[in-house]
Amino acid sequence: MAVVLVFIQALLLGNIHILGVASPLLYIYFVVQTPRNTPRWLIMVSCFILGILIDIFFSTPGMAAASMTLVGFVQPSVLELYLHNADDKNFCPGIHAMGTEKFTAYVLFLTIIYCTAFFTLEAFSIQHWALWFFSIIGSTFVTVFSIVVLSIVFSTTSVLMSKR
Repeated sequence: MAVVLVFIQALLLGNIHILGVASPLLYIYFVVQTPRNTPRWLIMVSCFILGILIDIFFSTPGMAAASMTLVGFVQPSVLELYLHNADDKNFCPGIHAMGTEKFTAYVLFLTIIYCTAFFTLEAFSIQHWALWFFSIIGSTFVTVFSIVVLSIVFSTTSVLMSKR
């Protein structure tokens, strides 16, 4: 799935910049969907590799890799915030499994972390703080919206396939 997300980002979404600041960063969906029992080191390595691929396509030297690695590091802890201890150890986060509100909050939390890290590394100064701030807010909103819609589509499709 990670390779598909990278190609969608590179070929379709990479050229979308709403109002010059908001870009959908759909590849974050990879870390959002990581199951509960996945070892943290594996999440971090996978996120680093995904980030490197994004960096290669968009000439962002290490910014996506560093930001994705950070999100991979915090993902297990953030997921635990939205689950009960009694939940299944093999739990895979999704809109159907968590409910719309919890899933959206979970995606929002991870996306804000990613966008803040990425755009802070990109700006590397506070000279253009308004652009930095609106890039974080705009990209977070567009990304969360895209991931929630994608999750609804995948959830609906899997329910329809299971009824056959």
